[in-house]
Amino acid sequence: MSWFHCYHPRPRSGLRLFCFPHAGGSANSYRSWHHTLPPAVEVRAVQYPGRADRRADPLIDDAHHIAKLVTDAMAPLLDRPVALFGHSMGALIAYEVARELEARGRGVVHLFASGRHAPHDHRPGDAHTTDDDLVSDLVRLGGVAEEHLADPVIRELTLPVVRNDYRVDETYRHRPGGPLHCPVTAILGDRDPEVTPEQAARWSELTRDRFATRVLDGDHFYLVPRRTEVVAHVLRAVSMAWPSTP
Repeated sequence: MSWFHCYHPRPRSGLRLFCFPHAGGSANSYRSWHHTLPPAVEVRAVQYPGRADRRADPLIDDAHHIAKLVTDAMAPLLDRPVALFGHSMGALIAYEVARELEARGRGVVHLFASGRHAPHDHRPGDAHTTDDDLVSDLVRLGGVAEEHLADPVIRELTLPVVRNDYRVDETYRHRPGGPLHCPVTAILGDRDPEVTPEQAARWSELTRDRFATRVLDGDHFYLVPRRTEVVAHVLRAVSMAWPSTP
């Protein structure tokens, strides 16, 4: 199965925006983005293994390994400038993909890190030893209704993927290396229990280029109701670098 979903191909677009889902999420998280963005931008949503149409593929709980595989799969799609947008765990994977691309001699127009503290700012992870602990944490973040996860079939399908993705975050360690050469924007909700504006600002230490923080109304999943505002921020940011990008 493909690493990327493109619900609205735009062969004449001038930019490809790769979107990385949160822990437990799938490419479908960005389905509406394919139609929200203008024709000049083609969205490619990343589909991690072990979920949706890739349910048969083994789960991967190492961020560096995921990033390498994603970067490998991107090779045929680098015929035009690219930008990366990642939410929560997806921001971590997007950052590592940006590093991998630069190491291979190919930079990105912009990195958007949504709803996550900076990768070099390690925080000990919670154990989430039981399924109930995991469900409580998902409800706390606002990403799912508690009654939705009361269904045992949904729990059986969902929780192993979420637990795997939590391990991705909990076991990640930032590796030494220089800062990125691309602009970075950190975006978060003002009521996000996972990251504060001060923690988001630490992303500025990971780039030699411009940095900005955008705080929008909402919780950890602010980007769902605020999609139009988020997309507007993305378009404004990439337009600054786009004309000069080969």
